[in-house]
Amino acid sequence: AVNSRVYVQPLHIGPKLSTGSWQSLLVHWVPYSWRLQRALRRQLPYDILLVHYKKEQLMTSCLSESIRKTLVWAEWGPVPFPLRHGIPRELYVRASRRAELVIAVSPGTQASLRDVGVDDRQIEVAPNVVDSATIRFTPAGRAEIRQRLGISADSFVVGCISRFHPKKRNDVVIDAIKSLDEPLPHLILAGAGEAEEALRARARPLGDHVHFVRPPGHIANLLSAFDVCVFCPSPTEGAPLAVLMAMLAERPCLATGPEGVADLIQPEFGAIVQPNHDPIGLATLLRRYWTDKDLRERQGKAARTYAEHAYDRRAAAERIERLLEGANDARTAKVMPQTS
Repeated sequence: AVNSRVYVQPLHIGPKLSTGSWQSLLVHWVPYSWRLQRALRRQLPYDILLVHYKKEQLMTSCLSESIRKTLVWAEWGPVPFPLRHGIPRELYVRASRRAELVIAVSPGTQASLRDVGVDDRQIEVAPNVVDSATIRFTPAGRAEIRQRLGISADSFVVGCISRFHPKKRNDVVIDAIKSLDEPLPHLILAGAGEAEEALRARARPLGDHVHFVRPPGHIANLLSAFDVCVFCPSPTEGAPLAVLMAMLAERPCLATGPEGVADLIQPEFGAIVQPNHDPIGLATLLRRYWTDKDLRERQGKAARTYAEHAYDRRAAAERIERLLEGANDARTAKVMPQTS
């Protein structure tokens, strides 16, 4: 919302719902719910209540109809494993029945919601949104990043933008690079997180061929320095922006597994490792791109064309607006007979 007309009002109603926080949230559930209700009442009148996180989605079940309005859920990835079974699943599915619409970020997320028991008639897919005008390949950016990292212009560079979390399979790309023949390509790992020290230790045999960096403000420059982009998913990925941005920068995209990208990475501009998360399989793919510059350029252009067409922010915004208007119209049609 920075530099936009969107009004922001922070609201503190406890931590995100997780296996480590649920007991504390349960103890404070009533005061947190009252706090949410009071905050929403101050924002009236509004038409749509759009909620993104599991805790808030469950809390909306406690709201009165006058505050809940037209309830819409946004789901950014598959349903977490703890909510797929038993009482947590029952509570989640029951709360979903209050929603007029559930917007899933990808077909994979839609399938996860359907499998757990959310009514398929409620679910619509609206893909992630990217600003295609601000992210594109830049020769100057490529040269600047490579010079800063001490990478020659003709070196083959594998890039990975990721959160350094134990569930992310960044270890696969490190092991794949280690298995390649000398002289090794360069590997840029851009990100931060609690697994960074373990990843640095794992990558130590690569010497000065591995570079740990923080993603810069101008992400297009970093992406331009890559020759291919590798995505290392966790088990509960939605629709990763890192892959979409790499596509806009005309980089072929590889993934160590299908989570979050099974419907995103196409054979025309990338590949998913088989078997999943196999370093040798990834190394085989990397050799192909390493030795075929024409393939990299051809697939990079195809990636850009696809991302511009499918994920441009204007087209995505128009679809989301239509979905929200349809949900509001559907709720109005249900309420009107009761109030006439």
